[in-house]
Amino acid sequence: MLNAIEPVDIEAIEAVDWGGLPGPADLYRPDHAATGLRALATATGLVQAADAGALLAGGGLLHDHSGAVFPAAVVAAPILLAIARHGRPQAGATALGLLDDALAFATHDGRRTRVATPYAEAVPICCALADHLRRGADLLAAAGHEGKRLLAEAAAHWRFDVREVAAEGDGAVALGSLSGRFPDGDGTRAAELHRGGRIAPLEQVVLHYPPEDGSPDACLAHPRRAPGRTRRARRPVPRPMRPGIDA
Repeated sequence: MLNAIEPVDIEAIEAVDWGGLPGPADLYRPDHAATGLRALATATGLVQAADAGALLAGGGLLHDHSGAVFPAAVVAAPILLAIARHGRPQAGATALGLLDDALAFATHDGRRTRVATPYAEAVPICCALADHLRRGADLLAAAGHEGKRLLAEAAAHWRFDVREVAAEGDGAVALGSLSGRFPDGDGTRAAELHRGGRIAPLEQVVLHYPPEDGSPDACLAHPRRAPGRTRRARRPVPRPMRPGIDA
């Protein structure tokens, strides 16, 4: 009987150059990231899980005393989700708690740290974490109140993948797919356009046609013409409020 997650996940921990990831020198401890993840993946009880969590929250993935979160947390997110899925209950609860803290810290992190992802080169940590959490939606939905709350918090960091842009009046409409939940309210939000490694601010976007019948397909409208084809829209966070979209 396995007492930990599948061996492939241990190999994934070893494959990461944790020391090569950026982070503030006075807070980030890459050795805590590697050691803590290995310990959490093999934890068989509450004490072992707590000790591993202390390493990861004490400079490995985040620094709980200062409320800082590091790019290592984004790299570790799939590993933490795997621990939550395959590990012992105490380890899984610790993994979800770390993801919850990382998302909360990143939302309010004054450093506004960004990370490279497969779909954009400078994504806010909170948005990158939210993308990973959405991929674990089935796990979180089955994880009780805490898992559902974490999934709802991730949904607030929406992303719109643009497939096609067309002119409409003095502006443009974009067809694509919506991940997360477009903010409620007056329906108009500021956003970021990620294209070709560059970020362009959009003063306002509107959810022209929302997704229907469980499909992510949607349409955003921008009142001023957007040049050429676009790739990614995200909203910058107004401080100190929690974001609807993050940038």
